[in-house]
Amino acid sequence: MPLSGPLYERVVSAPPVPAGLPLVVALTGFTDAGSAVSRLVDHLRAEHDPAPVVSFNADVLFDYRARRPLITFDGDRLVDFQPPRLELSLVHDSLGQPFVLLSGYEPDFAWEAFVDTVVGLTEGLQVRSVTWVHAIPMPVPHTRPLGTTVSGTREELTEAHSIWKPHTQVPSTAGHLLEYRLTETGAAVAGFVLLIPHYLAETDFPAAAIAALDSISVATGLVFDSDTLREENREYLEKVDTQVEASEELTVMLHNLENRYDAYMAGSTQAQPIIHTGDLPSADELAAELERFLANRPTGDDDRRPGLG
Repeated sequence: MPLSGPLYERVVSAPPVPAGLPLVVALTGFTDAGSAVSRLVDHLRAEHDPAPVVSFNADVLFDYRARRPLITFDGDRLVDFQPPRLELSLVHDSLGQPFVLLSGYEPDFAWEAFVDTVVGLTEGLQVRSVTWVHAIPMPVPHTRPLGTTVSGTREELTEAHSIWKPHTQVPSTAGHLLEYRLTETGAAVAGFVLLIPHYLAETDFPAAAIAALDSISVATGLVFDSDTLREENREYLEKVDTQVEASEELTVMLHNLENRYDAYMAGSTQAQPIIHTGDLPSADELAAELERFLANRPTGDDDRRPGLG
């Protein structure tokens, strides 16, 4: 059981946060297909130097036995323990535009208390919008643009970028609950579900992080330099293509997925979204694929196998 204690603390050295900024939410774990969100968080922390404003208490929110933090063994001693981080930070994009970032692990405990706290923080900061992303595996080809399904209160984003609008039940995340509660308050909120090729869902797929950045840009107007990720993706896709070419089974599977994707796009009567969506499975197919992904994913949030899943 988690310890009792304060849910979060304000960082004494935190910079002042202007009112009216967009809030971006990136919580790792659970359905992070292709390591989309974990790579997004790593990229933002490495390239944009977030300044923490609020730090959440892992001893209250985090299940250490389910998701083990990393520690480095160096010869004859233990060094560099990496505690789990969940922070609300002030960040600037590549053009210097400020925004607020809630990033880190998805809480294991006290979801309602966590969500109530975040809603209160958003109201106190008077954020103008909330955008969050997560990723699920889908039977779509890696040779076509990654698609999205969009939820929330921003109808212009849903209409432009969410071709697939299923009616189904899926396992919830803390991000879902946060969006649900924010919707009740009338906030401008958008949730982007990235549709990752199912056979790459358990790998570290750079295009997934690129799609996450693109989704955030579409929703907020923020600008991010993703050149490093794009170069990684080119090298990654070369390795994937080599594996596909060496396997008749994989080649047939890919061609079938491409044909379904192209047939769907050709028959779509909606405007072409900036982030495209391919041929879309039924709700039953989604549930089956999601159950398979959750059943077979590694224990650690960020453990990903190289190559095809």
